[in-house]
Amino acid sequence: MASDSQLDLFGASAVPAPDAPPSATNTASSVNFDAIPLSASVPIVPGTYDSIAAMAHHCEHCQRCGLSAGRTNAVIGRGNPNAPIVIIGEAPGQTEDEQGLPFVGRSGELLEKILASVNFSTDREIYICNVAKCRPPGNRNPTPEEINACKPYFLEQLRLVNPKIILLTGATAVKATIASKQGITKIRGQWFDWQGYLCMPIFHPAYLLRNPSREAGKPKWLMWQDIQAVRRKFDELELGR
Repeated sequence: MASDSQLDLFGASAVPAPDAPPSATNTASSVNFDAIPLSASVPIVPGTYDSIAAMAHHCEHCQRCGLSAGRTNAVIGRGNPNAPIVIIGEAPGQTEDEQGLPFVGRSGELLEKILASVNFSTDREIYICNVAKCRPPGNRNPTPEEINACKPYFLEQLRLVNPKIILLTGATAVKATIASKQGITKIRGQWFDWQGYLCMPIFHPAYLLRNPSREAGKPKWLMWQDIQAVRRKFDELELGR
């Protein structure tokens, strides 16, 4: 990777994935499928949905936690739904809530450019989603109760995409998966095994926007090291074939 690529890191617009007609399969006869969006007490067992579109239909009508009262749109995901790499964020912000897509606006533009710097694209190698599907008020972090209400959707989403590599952006994504208690600055760039997925915590693009220096050792420089490591792992596993 040319060193001057770092200078251009971190701009392209996000492209939403095409809609698909909803369908669903209830694999647990004891679960009332239609009641899933109505209460967090109704379990979402593995295999509940046979497509992301079916899951999205439930998310759009979900009332499993209080975040539903303030949402404009449930934010499901974007990118290639068969991608070998999934990027997981925390929860939608205002722009994401308005557009119904994760990682749009300045953070999304930066993320797209980071990916393009190592020849990754949401059209091919990347699918992006959040742990929580609805925006918390004031863009605060989702509470543990809100995460627990939404996490079964998120786990079904991962099962349906079935990636080989997961990139975790931010503390909420880390807590919902590998459950490390260490801060992101301590564990970023390291590989973790979680439920058979190779996971790496990375800095959230919003954090990089607040820390624009490209000096060695600074967050953007570290992000450049991390995304190159992800590219090397992708090539090592021959995921582009």
